Amino acid sequence: MTFLSIFVVAIALSLDAFGVALSIGLNSNVKFRNKLCFCMSFSFFQTLFMLIGSFGSLIFSQYVNYTSSILGGIIVAILGITMIIEGMEDKKTYIFLKPKMCILLGVSVSIDALVIGFTFFETITSLILLIKISLFIGMVTCTLTIIAFIISKFFRRIEFICKYADYIGGIILIILGLKLIFSR
Repeated sequence: MTFLSIFVVAIALSLDAFGVALSIGLNSNVKFRNKLCFCMSFSFFQTLFMLIGSFGSLIFSQYVNYTSSILGGIIVAILGITMIIEGMEDKKTYIFLKPKMCILLGVSVSIDALVIGFTFFETITSLILLIKISLFIGMVTCTLTIIAFIISKFFRRIEFICKYADYIGGIILIILGLKLIFSR
């Protein structure tokens, strides 16, 4: 297993977190502490699920592979729909400011790491190497999440995007959810 192949897997696994962070960051109500919570949650669950998946057996991979993508996709799509509905209602509360959303989104964007751990890294027998790979994937996820929040800060300066941030973010989440559901 080469570093390049591990890096490509890390980027691929982090793209869901990147898309979700980008849509969350479009809303100006999301503060630094919320963004920090999402960064930590996304990277923690990517690392944890990669480790759990690595220790799993090949027998379970056939079942988890299919249902995890569907479950994660449904959660992300529902959050996208909720975000659009909240944009229409013009309320002062925002769904992503609730602490449990950090955990829920962290789990939903990281479920695919469990599957990759089951299938891609099953041949690695060194526990230390599995921990290093899992931590590396978590760091890449954290880095891409931070980049998404930085990019979204610049997107918010565009008046059109700022005006329709809830709708744009909701549509991004729905598309991401559909991608997760139908990608397998």
